[in-house]
Amino acid sequence: MFHIGLFSRCLYIRNSRRALLRVISDPNTLIHYSIMSANKRNLKRQKESPDSAGGKQPKLTGGKGRESGWLLKEVTELRKAAQGCEFNKKRLRYLSDTQKIKQGSDGVLYWMSRDQRVQDNWALIYAQQLALTEKLPLHICFCLVPRYLDAAYRQYTFMLKGLREVAKECKSLDIQFHLLSGEPGQKLPSFVKDWKFGAVVTDFNPLRVPLQWIEAVKKHFPSDIPFIQVDAHNVVPCWEASEKLEYGARTIRGKITKLLPEFLTEIPLVDTHPHAASRTAKPVDWEEVLSSLEVDRSVGEVDWAQPGSSGGMAMLESFIDQRLRLFATHRNNPNYDALSHLSPWIHAGQLSAQRVVKQVKREKNSSESVLSFTEELVVRRELADNFCFYNQNYDSISGAYDWAKKTLQDHAKDSRQYLYTKEQLENGKTHDQLWNAAQRQLVLEGKMHGFLRMYWAKKILEWTASPEEALSISIYLNDRLSLDGCDPNGYVGCMWSVCGIHDQGWAERPIFGKIRYMNYAGCKRKFDVAQFERKYAAIKETPKKDTKKSV
Repeated sequence: MFHIGLFSRCLYIRNSRRALLRVISDPNTLIHYSIMSANKRNLKRQKESPDSAGGKQPKLTGGKGRESGWLLKEVTELRKAAQGCEFNKKRLRYLSDTQKIKQGSDGVLYWMSRDQRVQDNWALIYAQQLALTEKLPLHICFCLVPRYLDAAYRQYTFMLKGLREVAKECKSLDIQFHLLSGEPGQKLPSFVKDWKFGAVVTDFNPLRVPLQWIEAVKKHFPSDIPFIQVDAHNVVPCWEASEKLEYGARTIRGKITKLLPEFLTEIPLVDTHPHAASRTAKPVDWEEVLSSLEVDRSVGEVDWAQPGSSGGMAMLESFIDQRLRLFATHRNNPNYDALSHLSPWIHAGQLSAQRVVKQVKREKNSSESVLSFTEELVVRRELADNFCFYNQNYDSISGAYDWAKKTLQDHAKDSRQYLYTKEQLENGKTHDQLWNAAQRQLVLEGKMHGFLRMYWAKKILEWTASPEEALSISIYLNDRLSLDGCDPNGYVGCMWSVCGIHDQGWAERPIFGKIRYMNYAGCKRKFDVAQFERKYAAIKETPKKDTKKSV
């Protein structure tokens, strides 16, 4: 997944002008103040958190008395210390027959897609290594499609603001950033030809549409250009973790754990590129890009999540300092602020899961929480990639296990006490105030507490006419409203709730059959349901923000 044999930093600084430029344009310096301000906002929100069930929210104090911004400084030093480490070729696979860059090429291109960041990005690290070996300029391109599944304005603006940060950092590192508008299969082949790139590196996504993009691009690429894919999203590359569809966490956990010593390494710095491009990328008019989006603008931005790698690092710092110690014991209580809140940045590729787990593991005073968090971030998340990569029906009842398909079919015509339409569910108009509160949290904040996501999806199964309709609606609402929608984790979460994926059969009951059941009374035994209901019942939807807000 990551590897690098980058040359010594001294080769980058060849004269006093470049040395001065590096000091002024250091990307870590550029984002330092935005991280500090985001940290202050995070701490203020935590101090304003409501009391938890059964008592007051634990007092949250800065970890070890560290000053805001400590994480970026520590990570920067770790990246520098990792310079020169060897790239593990198991992190990549060739999508072309050709593996050698032809002479006379004008650069190496990284086609950025799933992993939208500069640092801690194994695909970009490898692309830079290729460019350095061949003494070629380094370019990055992103293909912006006008619509993607059910993603709305909320997800697109989060992504575009992150990409704007990527473009700014690329400029400081002498890397050319190109924003292409349109389907990759239609735009990328001609772009590669026009710019005479000698090799193309891309990242990995197991979902259907990105895999179709890969095939379309591959079909029209010249046969003499190496096309390389690097899994920069998973700690253990998906194809290395397993060569088949795994039944559940218990069957993949040992395989991943065995490979962690090999792949959970430190990640080197992407540094200033010494080979300048003879042609520069077209400047991006970010306001024009935003206004041209063909997406639903009624799903507006949220104010709790600062987009981009700087926002992700700030949230990670606050998690380590303020919430990690609570994770093992309180993560399933929606009234506690015990979660990482990192899923939007990890989903958008603005934050590396490997970086997150490396930093969390450095915390020695929260060992139980570190183990619990690593299980979710590495084992469970990479199990979701495994499911989507090896099961083409990852978002369909036909992708369920045979026992689940049978039990759902046996109970498909069972009488339902309540039946709701997609519109009623989206508007939180059910008889269940806990469900309505969870849905309002999703609508207003673009997120839902993980425990309630399970309850939420299972109730949709109970309140719709068929399992097929339940799965379709739960995926639609999650992809449309959640900042981490359109993600393997989301599809597997809905499939677990509705179809029993990665679960087992339970006592048979109406509608659910042998699918695991959850109910309101069970939630009341776990946390103060009334408190959560009050919190979101009291929130009035705020007026829509100006959708032409600057990115």
